[in-house]
Amino acid sequence: MAKNKDIKIICGNSNIPFAEDVCRNIGVRLGNTVVSTFSDGEIAVSLNETVRGSDVFIVQSTCTPINDHLLEMLIMVDACKRASASRVTCVMPYFGYARQDRKAKARDPISAKLVANLITSAGTDRVLTMDLHAAQIQGFFDIPVDNLVGSPLFVDYYHKKFETSDDTIIVSPDIGSVARARAFALKMGLGLAIIDKRREKANQAEVMNIIGSVEGKRVILYDDMVDTAGSLCEAANALVQIGGAEEIYACASHGVLSGSAIDRIEDSVIKEVVFTDTIPYSGNKESQKIKYITAAPLFAEAINRIYEEVSISTLFR
Repeated sequence: MAKNKDIKIICGNSNIPFAEDVCRNIGVRLGNTVVSTFSDGEIAVSLNETVRGSDVFIVQSTCTPINDHLLEMLIMVDACKRASASRVTCVMPYFGYARQDRKAKARDPISAKLVANLITSAGTDRVLTMDLHAAQIQGFFDIPVDNLVGSPLFVDYYHKKFETSDDTIIVSPDIGSVARARAFALKMGLGLAIIDKRREKANQAEVMNIIGSVEGKRVILYDDMVDTAGSLCEAANALVQIGGAEEIYACASHGVLSGSAIDRIEDSVIKEVVFTDTIPYSGNKESQKIKYITAAPLFAEAINRIYEEVSISTLFR
């Protein structure tokens, strides 16, 4: 398709290898952009090539340090708009601040809405992300938001890994992830079980109830993100000790892995945890239990379709 504007892909400092991988899949080079800081810590952005009239895609996960990476992205958007870019799309493989999407108690902020306002006010024309922690965040924006799903990547991975699935079941680690886990189970053609956590009384430990039978089965715990890994490892222990599960595997789109998450996973009954590369690995040493699969081809296809102005609905199936 003939286009009257060229495509430019640039990135901040959050996940440069991912941006380079996206560019390789599209067949373009990564734009010449320098994102540094002044001596007092202020972020400085330099676009070292023209973006006038270009369709610009800024690849930036808002992961740790989240505030620095968020501000980098906002300043890059401003720089592109002031340099007369035709359209600016924020490609956010991981969308930070997505957990505060509603008022859970009195005087809570709704940080996800605030961040949506900041992104829009900076001049962003479109947002491309994957597996938002809360799907309703798409409605916080007054610009188009494409929320890709990572589950097909895991479906392909597990179909190749396990020759037979008769003894395998998908488990949602909490009630809040049931819809996501159910969709994954349907894609896998497997059954679903749910872990229900509750406190019977104040100051008592959580009681875990397993809804569904996992006895003697291979379990795949599925969630959108793993932060401290506390809930994930507790769920895995309950599945083995209470439910009698045979093997525990886990997967999630985003491996935040803050605090002692990696050590928890290493010490748990989980055999393997698989993440996509939306967030770079943060550990000081390699973990034998943690594996990554790339989401770059998925994002490359979405970027190409947005640039060519054709439907991307097939990528959600």
